[in-house]
Amino acid sequence: MDDLTLGAVERDVLGKKTRFLRRQGITPAHLFGHSIKSMALQCDTAQLRKIISQAGMTRPISLRIDGDKQPKSVFIREIQRDGVSRQLLHVDFYQVRKGEKIRIDIPIIMVGEASAMKEKGRMLTHGITSLSIECLPGNIPSQIDVDISSLEEAEQAIHVKDIILDPEV
Repeated sequence: MDDLTLGAVERDVLGKKTRFLRRQGITPAHLFGHSIKSMALQCDTAQLRKIISQAGMTRPISLRIDGDKQPKSVFIREIQRDGVSRQLLHVDFYQVRKGEKIRIDIPIIMVGEASAMKEKGRMLTHGITSLSIECLPGNIPSQIDVDISSLEEAEQAIHVKDIILDPEV
């Protein structure tokens, strides 16, 4: 996987005045993490949308803040959008350390075709759509694939204990 890089600038405009930034194609953001001072940032909206579509919330991003020589390794923690227009309103970034384990929710994706589903009127239900894992930032999977082809009869189930993960996770 190639490294995703996003540029940001420290933001002086705070509060309700950030709506003027959005009109100029700039999205307000916030950076926080363990033992660092939180920072108000701003990012180009077009570039930020591209990064969000590629990284989601499970892939590390190199955040380059103007004035800093070293990029910061961050994850997207929260994305706020307008309820009607779906326009980006605000993004929260969480800075991580390479050697420190973090806890993150990873989406579960069903793969394969269950022979139990071939009969008419049957429906597959799953109780959870994401799994909370703990590992080093470099070992985070983008998704957890669960093969459902082993389901041969109705009322069979796959439990979390049946999911095979990397030993580092």
